[in-house]
Amino acid sequence: YPSGNLAIMVTREGDQMICTVQDDEPRTTKIRALFQSDGRSTCYYPNGDEWINMSIQGGQYLDQAGSRVKRWMWPNMSPGPHVPLSPIFISLNRHVGVRILAQDKIIISFLAMGRQAKFNMGTKVQVGSGQLPARARLGRDELQLLAFRVRILQLFNRMRGCISFPSSGQWNKMQPPAYVLTQAAKILELCTAADISEELHSSIRAIVNA
Repeated sequence: YPSGNLAIMVTREGDQMICTVQDDEPRTTKIRALFQSDGRSTCYYPNGDEWINMSIQGGQYLDQAGSRVKRWMWPNMSPGPHVPLSPIFISLNRHVGVRILAQDKIIISFLAMGRQAKFNMGTKVQVGSGQLPARARLGRDELQLLAFRVRILQLFNRMRGCISFPSSGQWNKMQPPAYVLTQAAKILELCTAADISEELHSSIRAIVNA
């Protein structure tokens, strides 16, 4: 971002590409979207609630109350009639937009200071291939990085409580904000899907639950 904060991070895990979009807030480092080249993607509202969820079968669009606004199936993914996709465009913030045109045309665009960058994180499943793409999994380094980010957010929250109520011991018992709890839950879900040891899983769980 023009502020210097990291906006988009693209990593590779084996044959899979993972694109993570973060918000322009250095103290929160909210994950606004996660796109994976195996066809699974999720976009989140600013408060951390799910906005768009996609899989290799199709996707759904939710409003901020959690109600489904629309649902679609990708062509040729089911033998019967399917609900087609009407093009979707959302702005994650004033610099990052997401355009969903087709299964193989999911465009993340970044615009700042008169320059633009585009990433196509769509994928195309071959009909009749007999199997679906392998699930993309985050590696241990990415999982640990995300876990430590949540831990830092928790510490910042405690520091703010200490500064606001220096004479009270209650600040140490304050619950983290909802978005921090949401990020912690998402990381634990990613750990469950990842091919990591139980020791590492326990370590990450201890970090985010500290």
